Amino acid sequence: MDEQTEQIGERKASFISRLSTYVASALRYWEPRRLIYNAALASVVLAHFVAAWPGSREKMSLDLLLGAFILAVVANIAYCAVYVPDLFVQFSGLQEAWRRARVVVLIVGTAFAMTITHFVVQGTF
Repeated sequence: MDEQTEQIGERKASFISRLSTYVASALRYWEPRRLIYNAALASVVLAHFVAAWPGSREKMSLDLLLGAFILAVVANIAYCAVYVPDLFVQFSGLQEAWRRARVVVLIVGTAFAMTITHFVVQGTF
């Protein structure tokens, strides 16, 4: 193997090593907090359900539960969008500052998702 090919191989290995480290960091931070995110969204749905009682009880159906399941899956797919800026910022070399700023992204993103949930659920019950 010539020197240039060897350097390319080393750069690829270095990139993959960095990517692996950054992905592991993102997963360790975001996945445990997914429970907080889901609990916050569930609390919005539950609040609407309780506020509309007893009418909400009458609207319960299999279709409503299946619709809620679909929306929960969509909400969790949307949660995964946080990995894009997380990895981008880590690759930029701002890992230390980002580790402290992640909580702001979690709070703002969760508040945004709760607002969307409020408007979606508002007409349900």
